[in-house]
Amino acid sequence: MSRIAASFARLAAAHRKALIPYVTAGHPGREITVPLMHAMVASGADAIELGVPFSDPMADGPVIQRANEAALARGIGLRDVLAMVREFRHTDDVTPVVLMGYANPIERMGVSLFLDEALSAGVDGLIVVDYPPEESEDFTAAARARGIDMVFLLAPTSGDDRIEQVARLASGYVYYVSLKGITGAGNVDTVEVAQRVDRIKRSTTLPVGVGFGIRDAATAKAIATHADAVIIGSRMIQLLEDGEPAGAPARAAAFIAEVRAALDELKPAAVAATI
Repeated sequence: MSRIAASFARLAAAHRKALIPYVTAGHPGREITVPLMHAMVASGADAIELGVPFSDPMADGPVIQRANEAALARGIGLRDVLAMVREFRHTDDVTPVVLMGYANPIERMGVSLFLDEALSAGVDGLIVVDYPPEESEDFTAAARARGIDMVFLLAPTSGDDRIEQVARLASGYVYYVSLKGITGAGNVDTVEVAQRVDRIKRSTTLPVGVGFGIRDAATAKAIATHADAVIIGSRMIQLLEDGEPAGAPARAAAFIAEVRAALDELKPAAVAATI
C-alpha cells in the first residue's frame, strides 16, 4: 500500500479528515524547507504538497507566483526539490509527499530519469498541472509502475466526461479546485463544493481533496464536512512571508495546529459518511 493510501486509510479508521498544506520548495529559504515540512507534520499535517518552482505557472495566483520567483532567484530547481524530499525522508518515512508543478522541468530532466529519481527520493505522488488526463496516459502508467500516484485536478467547469477520465487514471486522491480561476482568488461556495464533491464521489472510490480559497480553520472545517481532505496553499505562503524567514516553521505550525483542531471537531458520524 502506498503512503498516500495508507495515510487516508488510517484517517478513515480514526474518523478524521486529511489536512494537506502546500509550500513552495526553497521559500522563504533553501535551508528552511525541510524543517518547515517537519514542523507542519508535527502540528497535524497528514501529507505535504511541495511546489516545484517554475517561471510560468498557469494555475497559481500572485502569492504562489511570488514564492516561485523567490525560490528561482535562489537557484532552486527540480533536483534541489528532490534533494529536499530525500533529506525529509531521513527522519520521516511515513508522511506522504506530493510534488506539484509543471511539465517543463520534468521533460527537461527526462521523464524516465525524473521518475526514477523521484522514487529514489521518496516522492509519493505528482500533480502536473499541464499534463491533462487525455494527454498523460503514458506518463501516468510510467509513474504508477514505480508506485508513484498521479493526482489530477478537477474544476467547477469539469464535465462528466472529464470526471470519468480522471476517475479512470487517478490514484492517491483527486484534487477538486473549488474556484474558477487561480489560487488565492475569491471565496469558497461550500454549497457548490458539496454538490461537486458528491458528483465526483459517484465516479471514484478515491479520496477527494478540496483546495483553492481555503484560508482559515472555519472554512477548512466547513469544506471537510463534505471532502476527505482540505488543501491549503496561498494562505500558507502568506504566513511564511509574514515575518523573518527563521520563524516560518513556527508560524506554519501554529496555523496547522489551529486548522487540525477545527477538523477534529467534526463529529465521527459526519466524517465516516464522506470517506
